Amino acid sequence: MNGTNKINTNSVWDVIVIGGGASGMMAAGTAASRGKRVLLLEKNSSLGKKLLITGGGRCNVTNNKPDNRTMLAKYKGNDQFLFSAFSQFNVQSTIDFFESRGMKMKEENEGRLFPISDSAQSVYDVLDIYMKEHNVTVRKSTIVDSISIKKGGELITIRTKSGNTFDATSCILATGGTSRPETGSTGEGFNWLKKLGHTISVDDAALVPIALHDSWVKKVSGLTLTDIKLTTYQSHNETLVKQESYKGKVLFTHFGISGPTVLNMSKDVGELCKYGDVTVMLDLFPQLDTNALKQRLQTLLVNESNKKIKNILSQLIPSTLIATILELSGIDGQTFCHSVRSEDRVTIVKLLKAVPLHVKELLGKDKAVVSSGGVALKEVDFRTMESRIIKNLYITGDVLNIDRPSGGYSLQLCWTTGYVAGTHC
Repeated sequence: MNGTNKINTNSVWDVIVIGGGASGMMAAGTAASRGKRVLLLEKNSSLGKKLLITGGGRCNVTNNKPDNRTMLAKYKGNDQFLFSAFSQFNVQSTIDFFESRGMKMKEENEGRLFPISDSAQSVYDVLDIYMKEHNVTVRKSTIVDSISIKKGGELITIRTKSGNTFDATSCILATGGTSRPETGSTGEGFNWLKKLGHTISVDDAALVPIALHDSWVKKVSGLTLTDIKLTTYQSHNETLVKQESYKGKVLFTHFGISGPTVLNMSKDVGELCKYGDVTVMLDLFPQLDTNALKQRLQTLLVNESNKKIKNILSQLIPSTLIATILELSGIDGQTFCHSVRSEDRVTIVKLLKAVPLHVKELLGKDKAVVSSGGVALKEVDFRTMESRIIKNLYITGDVLNIDRPSGGYSLQLCWTTGYVAGTHC
């Protein structure tokens, strides 16, 4: 009966799952595998809309950190809450779950694991088959209006916008946060939980690209730089005060910068922006100090002394950056290498170690990978994912107030909490 709308609304379900994303599909399949009668309600006309666009459509399934303590250290102080859940379903469990179902994975930069097909559809297909094998009933294009508790607390009632009601002995909330609202993540779950007595912290964009004031970034849109360092500075009394540094990769876009390193620093940048202007300094050669880079440039200028500087800098930096570096340094690209002044060499080196990127703003939730905020963690029993306030109500995935970096950590949270909820509901 998977996918049909012909459902007896008078029957009592063992489990109703609200939300057909990563955690919802995992939870539904897991609960059904235990012999539970499971109904999954999805507001969209199809399941997994956000899942299918993650990682640029390639889907970063998890991060290859099988050791629980190493993995949980990435969840910014929430490891004490997550330890119990990860002891039941961790990174290795995720790898085993997908690979045992025929979806092999490969490891890329910083431990990121992707399906070997490079397609999020492979991940979706595994979850879809998992649910179908265990007879999960799916009702799509069904917008939930409210969740209420029947007298005595024995049943949870779900009412839809169309006026239908569904009763269940357990309900799993997997509605996600508010990032990428076009996929259906529009925050209704927070409203329902607040009405039921839960504490909801402010929800905001977390992993999100950064827009810049610098117009030159449009000229280098599409350029990816690896092994670089980004350092944030806060403007204070007309001086720049150093804040934090981040190493990794940056992608230039038509509006500013993106990429894993930028996404992971974006929340900190957003917080700094509340107190004044923020500048991010891009170090193109973090592995070299100023003197070593100066010597490298000097050697290049001597070896190519009869060529113009604009024609030799590609031996040092990507060719798409040459015009920008020369413009920012105020050096005429037509200058022959033998005529580059000492002070110009100093200027170039300083710039290569600190290209200023002037932050305009963070992009909105429509561009965020995940949102921050959500249900207070002390109100959830992470041994089961059950609400400590509402009996038989289980909370999973992005509904939880857990910050995490880019790199497979968000989906691992979905797999873990979805599995645990599906096991205990």
